[in-house]
Amino acid sequence: MPYFTANGVRLYYEDSQEGQTASPAETLVFSHGLLWSGHMFHKQVAALRSQYRIITYDHRGQGRSEITADGYDMDTLYQDAVALIEGLSLGRVHFAGLSMGGFIGMRLAARRPDLLRSLLLLETSAEGEPLENVGKYRTLCTVVNWLGTWAVAGPVMKIMFGQTFLNDPARADERLYWTKQLRQNKRSITRAVNGVIDRNPILPELGQVTAPTLVVVGDEDVATRPPKAQRIHEAIAGSQLVIVPRAGHSSSVEEPEAVTHAIRSFLESVGPDGSR
Repeated sequence: MPYFTANGVRLYYEDSQEGQTASPAETLVFSHGLLWSGHMFHKQVAALRSQYRIITYDHRGQGRSEITADGYDMDTLYQDAVALIEGLSLGRVHFAGLSMGGFIGMRLAARRPDLLRSLLLLETSAEGEPLENVGKYRTLCTVVNWLGTWAVAGPVMKIMFGQTFLNDPARADERLYWTKQLRQNKRSITRAVNGVIDRNPILPELGQVTAPTLVVVGDEDVATRPPKAQRIHEAIAGSQLVIVPRAGHSSSVEEPEAVTHAIRSFLESVGPDGSR
């Protein structure tokens, strides 16, 4: 299990080309959403690993990465990503961020364009957390602090997944699997949740983004609704917007084939120099 110390924190990562003497010339980095890990992209990794070297990593305090006392604000997580890309000598990468990973990806594209070939944003927002969500999310954090993550898994699943996935009888085993993944979070996960709640908007910086950009949103996403994706699309010149039917906030899990197709089609349109 490879770890890398980036920005002073020990981060768990997986490299699709580990142990191989030759690897594809282009690298794709996946940055996961809040409460999950790089595992949420496992179907995309399986489908794309023959074409790209793929790096997935877990944010501090999540998955198998180190739990730190602080540093859960988006600017620090952005610095973690910079340190990982530079420390692993990945060169210019395609960076795909879902939800919280997208908060990081937008900061990378605006502030360190030299590190990116392209930017892929899934189920994310360039704005601060809506006030109507803040109280609800802080209440969930209080419950976690008192009882643990098992106590909030039910309501959180309704935020993380769309109605199609939640109500499909054929996907009961998948729902159980991802519910168990949620429950594996430790009580310290509230530090990451508060970092998301308290984040500053990145929307004012999106005019600086020059990397080819794909914006993906599920039409059933209730956490970062499609109008938020539309505003990102409008703010980044030349970006492409894809709306995924029957997907909620975890589209890489809910509609993996559609998401993989959107990613592959977009990446094939990006030239080696980051042009389209």
